[in-house]
Amino acid sequence: MMYGWHDGAWGIVWMMLSWGVIIALVWVALGAFTRGGDRREPPRTAKDVLAERFAKGEIDAEEYGERLRVLEEHDTARLGR
Repeated sequence: MMYGWHDGAWGIVWMMLSWGVIIALVWVALGAFTRGGDRREPPRTAKDVLAERFAKGEIDAEEYGERLRVLEEHDTARLGR
């Protein structure tokens, strides 16, 4: 009869550790697999929103041109050009 941590007891410990590692690897792989399919769209810019409003007919061509000019001036001023 075996008592304590003699011979066979370490086998149980290694088996538990091995299964823990296997489960962790499967968990990480599944997480990476499911996140890999999530293709997020890039954030919309102010120019994108403006173009969308113009396409929907919410603003006319004159207002679109004026607002676009203001946005471009802001971009060049922000970039220091």
